[in-house]
Amino acid sequence: MEEKFQESKVEGRNAVLEAFRSGRVVDKLFVLERCEDGPVRTILREAKKHDTMVRFVKKERLDQMSETGKHQGVIAMTAAYDYAEVEDILNKAREKGEPPFVVVLDNIEDPHNLGAIIRTANLAGAHGVVIPKNRAVGLTATVARTSAGALNYTPVARVTNIARTIEELKKEGLWFVCADMGGTSMYQLDLKGPIGLVIGNEGEGVSRMVKEKCDFVASIPMKGDIDSLNASVAAGVLAYEIVRQRLLG
Repeated sequence: MEEKFQESKVEGRNAVLEAFRSGRVVDKLFVLERCEDGPVRTILREAKKHDTMVRFVKKERLDQMSETGKHQGVIAMTAAYDYAEVEDILNKAREKGEPPFVVVLDNIEDPHNLGAIIRTANLAGAHGVVIPKNRAVGLTATVARTSAGALNYTPVARVTNIARTIEELKKEGLWFVCADMGGTSMYQLDLKGPIGLVIGNEGEGVSRMVKEKCDFVASIPMKGDIDSLNASVAAGVLAYEIVRQRLLG
């Protein structure tokens, strides 16, 4: 399956400003630290308007990243794929006549994990994936490759605040289960109906604020000698418990 968009670097002040104004999704903006002249301030205003993550870095870092040698103190990373809206995910469930099944990711940082989770979400019949705008990986080319084509079919929405989005989805009738080792065994929970599955960061797990919004906390029974599963494996195990319960009706 051919990819719809390639992730790319946009370098130079005019090119970066044009990228924002033409509506391209800019995942991250790298700006030379302590550079505050007029054109850079204009770019930073656009970044704020579009809620783009901005990193101020040293000149050496920009030189290292630059492919043209003409970055002029700004490099933008544009998304490999277009993002969807949360409403698009709910519409997909309505079109299929199915109760919504949404995978919500709380700050996944590894692009391979994100790609694998999107792939699993697609195969498990989830209607879409929700990721945060900050402190998490976006739809990079690595994510696209790891998803093995699933990004062409599974909408990914990017939101400013995961906890607030959960609140909004609850109003649409969804209830939420998050993965955490201290929870109730997933086999003892009723995971049928409109559901959101929340998977946390690779290191810290689900943040306290997000966990408080969840209706249930599910743990995966483990018999081994290590204490946790990789985030994408945990997502797969829980997603397929939801699939199993849906099939049983």
